[in-house]
Amino acid sequence: MTKAINTKAQAPYLTIAQLKTVSHLQTLIRFKSITPNPAGGIEWLANHLTELGFSTEQFSSNNVTNLIAKITFGAGPVVAFSGHIDVVPATQGGWLADPFGGHIINDAIYGRGAADMKGGIAAMLSATQTLINSAQQKQGTLFWLITSDEEGEAEHGSVLIAKRLAQQGVVLDGCIVGEPTSHLQVGDTIKNGRRGALSARLAIQGKAGHVAYPENTINAAHISAEVVNRLTQIDWPLDELSSKTTLQVTGINIDNVLDNLVPAQCDITFNIRYSHGYKSKHVKQRVFAALKDFSEHLVIQWERPCEPYYTSHNIESCLLAQLEQAIFKVTGNYPLLSTSGGTSDGRFFAQQKTQVIECGVRNHSIHQVNEHVPICDLLEIEKIYTQLLDGIFTQP
Repeated sequence: MTKAINTKAQAPYLTIAQLKTVSHLQTLIRFKSITPNPAGGIEWLANHLTELGFSTEQFSSNNVTNLIAKITFGAGPVVAFSGHIDVVPATQGGWLADPFGGHIINDAIYGRGAADMKGGIAAMLSATQTLINSAQQKQGTLFWLITSDEEGEAEHGSVLIAKRLAQQGVVLDGCIVGEPTSHLQVGDTIKNGRRGALSARLAIQGKAGHVAYPENTINAAHISAEVVNRLTQIDWPLDELSSKTTLQVTGINIDNVLDNLVPAQCDITFNIRYSHGYKSKHVKQRVFAALKDFSEHLVIQWERPCEPYYTSHNIESCLLAQLEQAIFKVTGNYPLLSTSGGTSDGRFFAQQKTQVIECGVRNHSIHQVNEHVPICDLLEIEKIYTQLLDGIFTQP
């Protein structure tokens, strides 16, 4: 039988600094911070950053708590760590241990948010402490931007943090989001962008009647079959190999229990994950063009728009190149650049002058029963963050 045991008994090979990173994650997991409730986690984090010399500001909106922390070493690059302290619920059974206990089982830390993304925050905190305690001369400004509203609608979290920074005249050169991006090994994949997302509810209106006299009816079900075919055949010419647009029909509903009645109503839901070559308005235009033959029968309602972002290499002070080098120095390999997966808060900070990159632990257990992060993975991402901060803020 697998047994949950404490850190010291499980990992005597760790240094005091490494044990502190593990302890940070265990503490963060124990905050039952289901969206949007930070449950004390942001206050705990703010206190740690204050002790390190950061100025901190907390503000709330619709029960969401946001944190902006800042430390300035002098003139130089302005870079942020960004992330979220909120987690999805852990209501399913089958957990090996309390999902909010932060237990160590077989050299891995178990708990809701261990990978998404309290592990990233714990590693960032240790890397930040290493930077602050370094005796080397430093330059630039480091921000911490943390919210308790990422797993939900994300209407009162990072989007408001970004607005507040803009109001204060802050322009970030770069932003590292600690989302779990790695696949098989820590550092093997990073996100240099995310596809956009757009959902829709489409109501098809026909005309009911007896199935024996179809000439007197307009079958909404038959129209829906053609509509689905048209949607799935839309061409996306601005796609790139690294960022493909996909459309998935997520529901077809006909409220009709009679086998001799032609249905007059059919509802279709679908979601589009689209390349950074498009904006949401362009996506809508292509959908309307594909369905124009049926426009008199259709009413469409668009929902949950999330615009894409994309970070490419630039010439000067390239955060993407710095992160690639940091990963290579720690792992011996360069990462794969990807824009796959869902949306993230990175989209709120991506601007023409701001490079946004997501880099974190493996994502193989996120949102699942027994979400966990191996201790070795946690320490590996901490090394990457530490190497990155040293490259950005330590003067040659």
